[in-house]
Formats: sequence, structure tokens, C-alpha cells
Amino acid sequence: MKSFMSDSIDLRNCSIEELEKLSVQLGEKKFRGKQIFEWIQKGIEDIDEMTNLSKNFKNKLKKVSYANDMDILKVLESKLDGTRKYLMALRDGNIIESVMMKYKHGNTVCVSTQVGCKMGCGFCASTIDGVVRNLTSGEIVGQVLSIQKDIGERISNVVLMGSGEPLDNYEGVIKFLEIINDPLGLNIGMRNITLSTCGIVPKIIDLAQKKLQITLAVSLHAPNDEMRNKIMPINKVYNIKKLLDSCEKYIKKTNRRVTFEYSLIRGFNDSLDNALELSQKLNGMLCHVNIIPLNEVNERNLKGSTRERAYEFQRILKKNGIDATVRREMGSDIDAACGQLRKSYIERAKNNEYCELK
Repeated sequence: MKSFMSDSIDLRNCSIEELEKLSVQLGEKKFRGKQIFEWIQKGIEDIDEMTNLSKNFKNKLKKVSYANDMDILKVLESKLDGTRKYLMALRDGNIIESVMMKYKHGNTVCVSTQVGCKMGCGFCASTIDGVVRNLTSGEIVGQVLSIQKDIGERISNVVLMGSGEPLDNYEGVIKFLEIINDPLGLNIGMRNITLSTCGIVPKIIDLAQKKLQITLAVSLHAPNDEMRNKIMPINKVYNIKKLLDSCEKYIKKTNRRVTFEYSLIRGFNDSLDNALELSQKLNGMLCHVNIIPLNEVNERNLKGSTRERAYEFQRILKKNGIDATVRREMGSDIDAACGQLRKSYIERAKNNEYCELK
């Protein structure tokens, strides 16, 4: 492993082992790395507040590292359900967004994994301007820590469903999962983490090899290749058969049920025949279908189906042996779908109905 001493280090991006190595390189005992990790995971952003480190060590640490690389620019809170949407500025000036949702079982944060997205899905706001770069694992961890500090309550669940394709940032995402799962840190159980992908087949197979107990959510959104090709360019590389084959391998390796996300687009993929075709495609698979009323995007000429149609769609799936639920809408009054706030902020667009906290 190369020396840490050449660049300024984001402490949120470091595992315990990496912080132990850094401590030794700075002339301290190895166990100091574990102490630094615990402080970072408690949300401490000022190295001077790490009270069990000597002043000399803290001074050396400040010369080569930092403990916070993002600022909360804006927070919007839904008047309907308390969902909060965060706009955050990174160290290099790039802007990302995250969402916090309150449930009876705890607080869930939806994190971004890239600045923008390159996957080109035809119903998504975050991909309109393409991808800028991957986020580091520390920048993904930072979203969780920043929101936890802001609300003053523990974050118990994480979903990787914000801007970006998580499996296009595979190494950064895997390290993020390991950091937030660490018992000395946020200690978020793998079963409380959901990773959403549009279907990068080789990476799904790589992920299966790790046998993590996370929930894999696959963005399907169509029952056949002809339809999926029109809204998801990835399907021209990895068609539905290849995708479902990789999901079967994932299930076999992990013994975990796969969730298929299906956004209902009015007049496109929401017919009862579409539901029947989907049930036939998924027949016999250990899976669940999450039916999502489409989050409409101004730049996309697509309309969401009614909730009545969503429940009819669900009924057909269940009648044919496919477990399915209709997702509860969260933060609908603040455009809580990924990419929408970032884009409107960049364009200086404002909505007077937002409840501004900052």
C-alpha cells in the first residue's frame, strides 16, 4: 500500500486498517487509528475535538488530512411526511443530493454514488447532464454522517438510490458498505442496506461473489426487451435474459431475494397485459416487485400512472404468484426523486412552496 503522506486525506474515506497505517506513518501507535475511526463515525468534523489524541498528534494529523469535505447548501422538508431533501457541496465544488425519509422502523437515508449519471434512463433527472465523476467512499459516508448530525437521530437504514449508478462506482461503493457496517462505526446492518442498479450484469455477478446480505434492487421497468430498450440504454448491452440470469446467480450465491423496481409510465408499460407478461418473466424466481408511481420530470415527456392502476397492476402480479407492493410516495411536494433538486439548483430555479430550513 502506498504512503498516505503525499496527499491531503479524507478521514471519512478510510477504513480502520488505513487509519492505523496512517497513525504509524505519523509516528504514533497503531491503536490510534481505531480511535480516529470512532471519532469520524461519531460525526466529529474538527480534529481538535478528538479529545483522546495528543495535541502533537492532532497537529500532525491536521497537516495531512481533513474530517469533513462537504457543506449542506439547502434543506427542503416535506410538509406531508417530514421527508428531507439535502443539497450538498463537495470539496471540489460539485453538488450532490441526498434524501432522508422517516419510517416507523427508523430513519432511512438515500445516498448518491456519483455526481450525475451516465446511464441515460429515459425517465430520470440525474442522468440528463451526464456524469461528472464517481464519489469516493468517504463522500458517500459523509452524506449519512452529515444528515445524522443534522437531524440529531440515528440513521438505521441506507438505500443507494440517489444520483448515479452504484455498480458503475463498484470499488467506492463496496468500501462504503464496509465502513458503514463496521461495529465501531455507524454499525448499519447489511440487511438494512439496499443497493439499486439498472443492471450492469458483470458487476451483479461480482457482487454475488461477496455474499453480502444487502438487498439488491434491480431497475427493470419493462416486461420485454423492445420496451426496455426505449427507456434504458443499458438493455442494449445486457438484455433482460442476461439480467435475469445474473439475478438467479446472485440469489443462488447469497440466498437473498431480489427486488425488481418497476416504475409505471402511463400508456407505456402499465397495461394489465404488461403485468401478465412481467409475471411470466419472473415466474419461479425468488423475487419481489416494487411498483413505483413514476416521479415526473419536467424535461421528460412522460406521465405517471394513477395509484388505482398501480394497485390493479399489483393484483395481476400477485394473482400469478409474484410478490408485489406499491411503493408509498415520500416527499412528493419537494420533488424527492433523485436529480431534481440538483438540476433546479444549478439552473437557479426555485419553488416557493418549499419549506426552506437553511
